Amino acid sequence: MSKDAYIHKLLPGSPGGPLLFVFHGTGGDENQLLSLGRDLAPQATIISPRGDVSEQGAARFFRRTGEGVYDMDDLARATDKMAGFVKAHVEAAHVGAAHVGAAKPSAVLGLGYSNGANVLASVVFAAPALIDASVLMHALIPFEPQVKGSLAGRHILMTAGKRDPICPPNLTTRLEAYLRADGADVTVEWHDGGHEVRPNEIEAARRFFADAAQGA
Repeated sequence: MSKDAYIHKLLPGSPGGPLLFVFHGTGGDENQLLSLGRDLAPQATIISPRGDVSEQGAARFFRRTGEGVYDMDDLARATDKMAGFVKAHVEAAHVGAAHVGAAKPSAVLGLGYSNGANVLASVVFAAPALIDASVLMHALIPFEPQVKGSLAGRHILMTAGKRDPICPPNLTTRLEAYLRADGADVTVEWHDGGHEVRPNEIEAARRFFADAAQGA
């Protein structure tokens, strides 16, 4: 898979800093989470792909036929494509660092919101060795993953709203249970609102990435 499989933006970070992949929500684009990513991981090189599916002009990473009704074949396509995109960028970063005698990236991180968090979660299950630590903001997965214990050593922060109409709490706790059963170290940060991102989520993500970048 090519590094250019998706239209994307790349913001360089500090040599030896982490790679941070950010995945926007429905209707967003490659710019939506760039500033948040930089705020949360100041030393990171940030890679932000744009979803390649259009839903009445709104960019997404995989198709759906209605609210909460997902095209599972397209999710499988998107998961495979995104895993290849991430892997290509990680490999290029390692080759580039070796070429100039610089330190390799300290970690590979992921940050997704809503639809972006959903595709990130799907990649985490499909390619567990790819991403060291992920923040899943208001995520759900429309499938039951195969639990193989393959996420041991991987760190996940989930953030969610107790009154989220798009991703209700029972779907958050279900995803949490799948991740824990698969061996991941999972933390959940709740707020009392809906599908919006609130300050406590951002602070939790900042602490989480600071620890992850140091290999904690």
